[in-house]
Amino acid sequence: MLRTANMRSALYMSFAMFGFTFNDAFMKNLSEDMGMGQAIFLRGIFASSLIILIAYKKGALRPLRTALQPMPFLRTAGEAMATVFFLSALTQIPLANASAIIQALPLLVTVGAAVFLKEAVGWRRWTAILIGFLGVLLVIRPGAAGYTPYSLLVVAAVLCAATRDLATRALHKDTPSLFLSVLTALAVTATGLVMWVLDGSVAAVGTVQIIKIVAASLFILVGYQFIVLAVREGEIAFVVPFRYTALLWSILLGVVIFSDYPDPLTIAGSTIIVLTGIYTLYREHRSMTNI
Repeated sequence: MLRTANMRSALYMSFAMFGFTFNDAFMKNLSEDMGMGQAIFLRGIFASSLIILIAYKKGALRPLRTALQPMPFLRTAGEAMATVFFLSALTQIPLANASAIIQALPLLVTVGAAVFLKEAVGWRRWTAILIGFLGVLLVIRPGAAGYTPYSLLVVAAVLCAATRDLATRALHKDTPSLFLSVLTALAVTATGLVMWVLDGSVAAVGTVQIIKIVAASLFILVGYQFIVLAVREGEIAFVVPFRYTALLWSILLGVVIFSDYPDPLTIAGSTIIVLTGIYTLYREHRSMTNI
């Protein structure tokens, strides 16, 4: 039974990464037509409407004052800022590079759990974490030719996403996941509006742009819903490594849509990040089963 649940959850996680990565590709493409603030806001209007409708039908809505409680607020803020930082970076760097850096998230969550939640982390996992961050440096390559400070926006996105995940661990289990998605969608939309106002530019929105916005909204909804399904059925240690399928999608879409071919150092760094992330999750699973 558990084996079946694990395989189903692995499939769900793969679908989630498919949705998130295609959303990123459409948003990066939209940034060629308009400012990212405008793109985030317009996508948010459509995505928020759909998520609120689904949550209403499922009876998952809660009073908005719930969002002001410490952990829901911290989670929502982390998710919103991670989205803004990541999508802003995508306007300047290849999709595969951004996706590779964001894959360091499980490593940073492990660090955060050790520091803030006092979870035990042995020397093997600390070693894997350090090696994984060396992989991040290979992708970013500070000081080298071709380095761009926009990569640091993705690092900031990882920090914000780690804050989101740590806050999620501390949330009451009765809080519906759909309600959290509603809060996230509304916060990201509001942040996009602020970015748009500060940017001051207004781009024309034609049929092509509307299609891209709708497509991005649908793909982000696929990501939101399938990742919830993925983490609720199977074992986390088995399921989470399938998040790295996002890297494969990002390389493929980067080549096909944007003609961005990852260089050898980016591929090497990405491989290190993925392998150390999988090993860290494996050691976490071992430590939990030995309790």
